[in-house]
Amino acid sequence: MTAVQATAVDIPTEDGVADAYLVHPADGQPHPAVLLYMDAFGLRPQLRSMADRLAEAGYTVLVPNLFYRHGRAPVFELPDFIDPGARPQLFEQIGPVMAELTPDVAMRDAGAYLRALADSPVAAAGPVALTGYCMGARLALLTAGTYPERVAAAAGFHGGHLAPDTPDSPHLVAGNVTAELYFGHADQDPSLPVEQQERLEEALTAAGVRHTCEVYTGAHHGFTQADTAMYDAAGDERHWTALLDLLKRTF
Repeated sequence: MTAVQATAVDIPTEDGVADAYLVHPADGQPHPAVLLYMDAFGLRPQLRSMADRLAEAGYTVLVPNLFYRHGRAPVFELPDFIDPGARPQLFEQIGPVMAELTPDVAMRDAGAYLRALADSPVAAAGPVALTGYCMGARLALLTAGTYPERVAAAAGFHGGHLAPDTPDSPHLVAGNVTAELYFGHADQDPSLPVEQQERLEEALTAAGVRHTCEVYTGAHHGFTQADTAMYDAAGDERHWTALLDLLKRTF
């Protein structure tokens, strides 16, 4: 197993400073970069563990605290294990913060994260890959369409609201995307009903985007997150296989 080195870093943005987790193989060499977009629960041990696994596979991984405007991570006090009973109270706090992270604000921040990777001595030159979870899947798609010259591949897992019938829907950037995309949908996910899955597929196909959209049967929203009750071990390992295959094709 590849030894990795992790550090806490601060990223200047137009609106302040975003704290982030940076991890990479501990060999002193630059490696292909992956920007990992968190879920709504934020930058925490679970996401650091996922980033470590990617680093062990040979990548430099940046996980920014997307909610930095509200403080350094952890922004919210989370239990070690997030069960269904804890979610309503947590989302009373998280919901308003999520709502403030509009597409315009998030993409302004995305430019800062991409610049940080471009300037990092442990990140290889050239385009990066993205992977996102829950709300992060939405941001991965938006970033691929907003910064096509900087994104070689993007993946999203159990993403919500990827293709609503609204003027700022992520699927509307499909025409700008040059990256290869992969989406792993949870079929037990009210935040991404079948009509949105179909709308996303139609938009990507019409735009000629190289993509794969798969439905993970029996999986719930959040199936990759081992610190929640939504976790599904089989779905999680399938996600790792799909993500690492995408990265191998990209770099």
